[in-house]
Amino acid sequence: MNFEQVSADWLRFMRGKRSQRTFSKRLGYRSNIAYRWETRVCFPLAREAFALAKRSAGAGREALRSFLGGALPSELAQVDVATRPGVAALLRHLRGKISLVELARRSGHSRFAIARWLSGASEPRLPELLSLIEAATFRTLDFLACFTDIEKLPSAAADFRALEAARKTAYDVPWSHAVLRALELVDYQKLRKHRPGWLAERLGIAKEEETRCLTALATARQIKLEQGLWKVDQTQTIDTRAEPARGRRLKAEWSKVALARLEAGVKGVFSFNLMSISRADFARLREMHIAYFREMQALVTDSTPSEHVVLFNTELFALDEAATGYSPKSA
Repeated sequence: MNFEQVSADWLRFMRGKRSQRTFSKRLGYRSNIAYRWETRVCFPLAREAFALAKRSAGAGREALRSFLGGALPSELAQVDVATRPGVAALLRHLRGKISLVELARRSGHSRFAIARWLSGASEPRLPELLSLIEAATFRTLDFLACFTDIEKLPSAAADFRALEAARKTAYDVPWSHAVLRALELVDYQKLRKHRPGWLAERLGIAKEEETRCLTALATARQIKLEQGLWKVDQTQTIDTRAEPARGRRLKAEWSKVALARLEAGVKGVFSFNLMSISRADFARLREMHIAYFREMQALVTDSTPSEHVVLFNTELFALDEAATGYSPKSA
């Protein structure tokens, strides 16, 4: 992704139909800063970009909450991302437990610059912010979609449409994601040509399901046939929180898969723990779980070679609240 071009497109969208000079004066600049932004001569600081998004498109705290998939975590609930401390808090949250060295490797920025951004000692500009979001979450397209009309960003619209098609495939054909990962396995890549039924046997599904998945993936342009083998055309991080109801059904499907494998005696980690803890510690436990999940995603992203297709399935909820409708507010 060309983060400078995406940034220029985003700023152009924020300007709308106003002239560059009129827009610049409205923002309080004497010079034609909009022209300099849109021609990639310079860029606003991250907090200035957030303030502009809120002012021009009404995209503020709700947009951030949408991107993060629900209530804001404690470190972000008390700050405004249109401030330097707010930007630093957001970056620290998105970083999770990713090391500075790893974050620097992925983003192309020095770990010293990143350390200063995370501490709030200095601040990234808009392209640097987007590159850090991509390095930490691999979800820059989803971030842009929460803060702007991404279809009006020429440098990102096509990629986002491809992401949406992939997301629809994940909703409609759940096993397609597993098939996608199986196509990345070194054992599959060693085949001279695609062998119908090979994927089904490896994953423990019916041949008909294998065919259905391959058809859906090819239609969504996630895979293509090259020299007799299916190749993954693009690897994307697909967030399924955009449509909560469909996301819940997808999670339920994979929970059923885990249950079936558990009952069949498949080797794996199948465990549970019932506990009674304070409300504050339950909130901490949830944040620890989210941090671990993000750390796991980072590990998986950099894991080579691909030798297993793994299902990680976990549940964490208040059993008394879910079963009885009990709520702390009613206590």
